[in-house]
Amino acid sequence: MTYDEILNRFTSAAVTVPGKKVKFDFGDAGKIHLDGSANKVSANDDPADTTIKVKLEDFVDMASGKLDPTSAFMQGKLRVEGDMGVAMQLQGVMAKLRG
Repeated sequence: MTYDEILNRFTSAAVTVPGKKVKFDFGDAGKIHLDGSANKVSANDDPADTTIKVKLEDFVDMASGKLDPTSAFMQGKLRVEGDMGVAMQLQGVMAKLRG
C-alpha cells in the first residue's frame, strides 16, 4: 500500500475522529490530516490535537494486521504527540484501511 492509496482510502471513507484533528506524520513520505471538526481528509501539515509519527512501512504493516499498534508503540516504531485518548480511538481508523 502506497501513501497515495492510504490517502485515497481515508478520503473515500471520510475517515475522521469526530470533533478531533489527527495528523499522521510519515516523515518524508508525507502527512495525512484528519479533521473531525470539518469532516475532511487532506495531505496538509495542519496543527492537530494528536500527531502520530510513524514510518510509512510500519503504518502499512499495522493497517494490514502484520504489526500490532501497541507493539509498535512499545518498540518505539510509533510515537504519539498530544492527546493519547484520541490515539486510542484510532483502531476504527485502521479498520477502514483493511476494508
